[in-house]
Amino acid sequence: MADKKATRESYGQALCELGEKYDFLVLDADLAAATKTGMFKKKFPERFFDCGIAEGNMISVAAGIAATGKTVFASSFAMFAAGRAFEQVRNSIGYPHLNVKIGATHAGITVGEDGATHQCNEDIALMRTIPGMVIISPADATESYAAVEAAIKHEGPVYMRFGRFPVPDLASEKADYKFEIGKGVVYKEGSDVTIVANGYMVHLALEAAELLAAEGISAEVINIHTVKPLDSELIVSSAKKTGAVVTAEEHNVIGGLGSAVADLLSENYPVPVIKVGVEDRFGQSGKVLELLEIYGLTAKNIYEKAKIAISKK
Repeated sequence: MADKKATRESYGQALCELGEKYDFLVLDADLAAATKTGMFKKKFPERFFDCGIAEGNMISVAAGIAATGKTVFASSFAMFAAGRAFEQVRNSIGYPHLNVKIGATHAGITVGEDGATHQCNEDIALMRTIPGMVIISPADATESYAAVEAAIKHEGPVYMRFGRFPVPDLASEKADYKFEIGKGVVYKEGSDVTIVANGYMVHLALEAAELLAAEGISAEVINIHTVKPLDSELIVSSAKKTGAVVTAEEHNVIGGLGSAVADLLSENYPVPVIKVGVEDRFGQSGKVLELLEIYGLTAKNIYEKAKIAISKK
């Protein structure tokens, strides 16, 4: 298995290294050590601004800077970047379609002991409702780095979701890997069921595919790192090939990747779609691996849901 690294680490590294190549500023909400923007602060202190524990204000400042033609990264925990600052993100960044990139760390259940108040499982649902907002949930370190550079090149607002818990760097082992906003990546070809995953769940989707293969079931595994815009063509073509779909995400089953895929397929090629994610519950404090079991974010659950989806063809 590939080396493990938290995607927030790669986010900080990308900002630091890409700061040599591109002209952008970085804002943080008094969390630079946790979001890893502190790396950028140390290297480019004149391009870094700490806005304090006030995410709404930080987003407003980012919007003002972006209105002058600059590219700005604004970072905080996902719960506060998407939740506390939603109105400012919508009205000050989304509505004028400004070049602000939101680096939201500590997303999902894998925040662990910090508990329900910090385990954001609703951020993608919130950001999906903002017209023109690009949403990226990278699966590993290599993909996170590529996502940051793609966000810099993209004209308009981007929401990027990063985690605290280490994950295998799958993309680094894929010879033909290429990151492109709005384009998914096929990690395994299959014919019986499609598993669409992103973020932390991609490596678990691959493990589930191995469990299915042991029973003679062929699963196609697709990493849909960009929730908006979706790679509609890839998802529909895979659904046509397999006839059944399972989605897997570290997010509420309402409003996230699963909802986006279900919306797409219900209109274009209806097949059974079963979602694996947080079942409309708040998080809780606990060890990460224990929480993943409690909330069903496991390879075993994906495997079981895949068999149910196949039975519904």
